[in-house]
Amino acid sequence: MTNPDERTWTVDDLRLSGLVWGPEAGTPVLALHGWMDHADSFQTLAPLLCDCRVVALDLSGQGHSGHRAGHGTYNIWDDLPQIAGLLDQLDWRDPVLLGHSRGANIATLFAAALPERVRALVALDSLVPQPNEASVVDTLRAFLLESRSRSAGGARTFPRREHYITRRIRQGNTRQVAEALADRALDETPEGVRLRGDPRLFASSAIKLTRPQIEDVLRAIRCPVLNIWGTEGILHRRPGLADLVREAGRLIPDYEQVEIAGDHHLHLEPRAAGQIATLIQTFLRQRQLQ
Repeated sequence: MTNPDERTWTVDDLRLSGLVWGPEAGTPVLALHGWMDHADSFQTLAPLLCDCRVVALDLSGQGHSGHRAGHGTYNIWDDLPQIAGLLDQLDWRDPVLLGHSRGANIATLFAAALPERVRALVALDSLVPQPNEASVVDTLRAFLLESRSRSAGGARTFPRREHYITRRIRQGNTRQVAEALADRALDETPEGVRLRGDPRLFASSAIKLTRPQIEDVLRAIRCPVLNIWGTEGILHRRPGLADLVREAGRLIPDYEQVEIAGDHHLHLEPRAAGQIATLIQTFLRQRQLQ
């Protein structure tokens, strides 16, 4: 496996960290990880993307990136201005966006809002968030109460690294995935290991998108989209999401959906990662984007 370079940037006074693979002249790919993951989420897939310059970002409040200010929030659109600023610093006019889970949702929003800045979108085991069916007032209330309680509670700690790994396994990750994500997620302290992720990431969003709003997002996408799902991923656990994915095929002019064997973190499994890399490179070559 190719060792990545560690990089840091400052965008809007926020320190962002990330990992970089591949030649500087390669096809630019900005990789965005899922909720409570980090740039190491792409450690298996990124080295397989030949002739690509992959920048895997630690999104704000996760991995080695800084936490947002006390008055800041972690709605899925809050990272969009910093993503645009990072692309400016990288001097990338229109990279490929590669997103997993929550990162795929963020990438979809970015591609819809700034279509001129995205060459192609590759979404792994997600595309858009589950439509919100709750009252907007109930959602706001949950956001206010949970944000305050999470801030007051401080960072989650574990006696040892193995306890964190065991917790992720109980939540459905394989041991291989849990091990791969442990080091960049944890910080050693005298009391044990502490989650680097901002506790406010566990709070409800202030506002959640409704189905008509999500359809507007899908309708606004102009770039080619490759949507890869795991056979044991979230698509089969969320009926409302499956219906929206079918709608994506109608609303997005160039939309390709593929399903391969794997769970939600399929891009961290070597066999699935190899399949994903082949799918991505074929997709880009067929559209003359690489």
